[in-house]
Amino acid sequence: MAMLKMEDWYDLARETNWTPSYVTEDELYPEPMAKTFGIPIEEWEKFDEPYKMSYRDYVKMQRDKDIGAYSVKAALSRSNFFEKASPHWKALLALHFSVVCWAEFHSASSFARQTRFGRSPGMRNMATFGTLDEMRHGQIQMFFAYEFLKHDAVFDWCHKSSKTENWIPISLRHALDDIAHTRDAASSAIMLTMGLEAPFTNLQFVALSADAAKCGDHSFATMLQSIQTDEARHAQIGEPVLRIMIANGQKEEAQRLVEIAFWRMWKQFSVLSGIGMDYYTPLEHREGSLKEFMEEWVIGQFGRTVTSVGLDLPWYWDILHEDISTFHHAQQLGVYVYRALQWWRPIACVSPAERDWLEEKYPGWNDTYGKCWDVVIENIKNGDFEKTVPKMPPLICNMCGLEVAGGAGNQWKPVNYNLDLEGRRYHFCSSVCKWIFEEEPDRYKGHRSIIDRILDGTVPTGPDGIFDYMGQSEPERGVDGYDYQWINGYETSSEAAE
Repeated sequence: MAMLKMEDWYDLARETNWTPSYVTEDELYPEPMAKTFGIPIEEWEKFDEPYKMSYRDYVKMQRDKDIGAYSVKAALSRSNFFEKASPHWKALLALHFSVVCWAEFHSASSFARQTRFGRSPGMRNMATFGTLDEMRHGQIQMFFAYEFLKHDAVFDWCHKSSKTENWIPISLRHALDDIAHTRDAASSAIMLTMGLEAPFTNLQFVALSADAAKCGDHSFATMLQSIQTDEARHAQIGEPVLRIMIANGQKEEAQRLVEIAFWRMWKQFSVLSGIGMDYYTPLEHREGSLKEFMEEWVIGQFGRTVTSVGLDLPWYWDILHEDISTFHHAQQLGVYVYRALQWWRPIACVSPAERDWLEEKYPGWNDTYGKCWDVVIENIKNGDFEKTVPKMPPLICNMCGLEVAGGAGNQWKPVNYNLDLEGRRYHFCSSVCKWIFEEEPDRYKGHRSIIDRILDGTVPTGPDGIFDYMGQSEPERGVDGYDYQWINGYETSSEAAE
């Protein structure tokens, strides 16, 4: 018997809204979880998902992706790639896996909330597949990372990091809890997909996949490609939700949700992708700079997406243009000088040749961040290693959880964005982070950065106090990934004078 084509039955099969008889509508869809923004259910039912798929087709597609990724991994398992890889690439793998694996698992809860409390059948259908996607993404990355444990115990952090109070997981958890885990279904659909997946997963998975292939890490590249195709699909959930809200007089709220989520995720990806692309990728294999990818994939393509659905570009778009050239350079410097607090053996990545590349991609780098690295290099060459590690902890932003850093070198511009609330002073790295806090102070005011925890006594005192609090035993404390050999191309000032 001939089977119907999906387009002949899909719309009928997905219409799963009904009028409950044994509970009230409010009990079935409580407002905190299923916020309607005052929009009638008839309007929510107009949600038209761009990707229409049956469960049967979904399973077949995912099976084929897994076969491809795991087959490549099995074929290359004897290639000894990891043993031959540079410390650059090993650091990048350890950083990526230990941050992204658990973040993927956590994203499943947001899609599950959309599946249960979304008011549109089409939205619930797409979110169901999104939940399955995210579980698969966490599993496949954890499995691929597990292979490296036999070579380096640092890969234990791919599973461990989310359960620690290390300052990087604290920062990322705070951002993801905000946009994905503590919002109603419609808000999280907008914030997760339009703030994270639509603009930034291409940046992480497409660009990093290209770099991996150039480095000869075809196993990692294939895995990333299989993930990115899922992200491109379920990232589309947010657009129909936005269109419904705009059409029903909720443009201002929709705009606000996108602006908050986008900036929060930009700050996280500026560190993860920025350090990965501009520093940790071996120089000869770099596909392009973070700035170039941001200008094409985010400022260009995502900017067009935002305006096409009826929103305005975020009010801070000009600030973003500057931030893509500066913020991650400051964070890379901070990560290196506080390297003991990292677990992946940070790499400086500022050899003379690498500095030439950075100057080419970011004109003026040598006169700004390069000046700071000159001091680090001079101290290492003189054997004054203790001078490369600051005695005091950095000032941490009370929104993004990253270091507060102004311009450097010849463009020194100290920042002082702060807010006094209920007897406590909050510090921010930018006017945008401060604006987000001021939008919902009751949501954010109770959170404490790692520095707040040091100052209020939560972190134990003593030389090992912060390491014990962060879950870092002595072998897990970061060291220079190149054992300082990267400075061999430099002369000390006294040698230069001779």
